[in-house]
Amino acid sequence: MKIKIFKLAVFIFISSLLVGCGGSGKYKDDTYIVATDATLAPMSFMSVGNDMIGFEPDLINAIADNAGINIRLVNVEWAGLFGGLITKKFDMIISSVTVLEERKQRMGFSIPYLKSGLTLVVRKNEKNITSFEDTKNKNALVGAQVGTTAYYFLEKESSIRTKGYQMYGHAISDLINGKVDAVLGESSGTLFLKNQPLFQEIKIVGEILSNEFYAVVLRKGENQLMTQINSAIKNLIADGTIAQLHKKWDLGQAAQVP
Repeated sequence: MKIKIFKLAVFIFISSLLVGCGGSGKYKDDTYIVATDATLAPMSFMSVGNDMIGFEPDLINAIADNAGINIRLVNVEWAGLFGGLITKKFDMIISSVTVLEERKQRMGFSIPYLKSGLTLVVRKNEKNITSFEDTKNKNALVGAQVGTTAYYFLEKESSIRTKGYQMYGHAISDLINGKVDAVLGESSGTLFLKNQPLFQEIKIVGEILSNEFYAVVLRKGENQLMTQINSAIKNLIADGTIAQLHKKWDLGQAAQVP
C-alpha cells in the first residue's frame, strides 16, 4: 500500500512539473503567449501610456474570449516573429501577417480576418511616378520593409532597384527626405501615417497591386487550438464584431473584412 501511495505521489509530482514547464510558451495556467510587432498604428501599436492597443490586440482578445482561452500579448520585432514561433518562445502571431504558400510550408494559418493589398506611395509633389509601372520606366529606387510581401514582390521584379528597411516608417522617412523615390507596402500600412504630419507629405498612386489576406499564425500540428481560433473568427465575422473593430480603428478601404 505504501509503495502504491509513493508511486502515486511521484506521478503527481512529475505531472505538476510537466504542466509548469508548459513546453510551448504557455504558462502553467494554460495562458497562450501571442506575439505582435506593435509598431504599425492602427493595427498594433503602443499607446502613450505604454499599453499595447490597436485593431489586432482588440481582435485577438475578442478571439480569446470567444474561444474560451487565456492569452498574453508580447511585443516582438517583425524579424523575430516567425523564428520565435517555431522555437516555441510564443504560441501565436497576430501582426498583419499575409498568408503565403511558402509560409504555409513552415507554419499554420487560421482563416483570414482581413483582406488587404500592396500599394505604392510617393512624395506629395511627385509628378513622374503615377503608377507601379512608372517605377520601372523611371529607374526609380523603391523602398520596402524586409521580410514582407512588398519586399518579396519587389524581389521578383528584377528591373526595379530596391532598398530594404527594418521598419515601414523608416522607409517613409527616407522617401520624404529624397533618399528613395517610392515605397511599396501593404495598403493597411499607409494607415500608420494617417494621423501624423508625415502623411501630409506623401500620396498613394496607382491601383492596389494584390489581394492579400491576414491570418493568425500558429505552429504546424496545433490542430485543436487552430480549430478553436477558426471557430472564433467565424463567429466574430458573423456577429459583426470584426466589422465593428474595423470601424473603431478607421481602417476604411485600406483593409476589408472577408
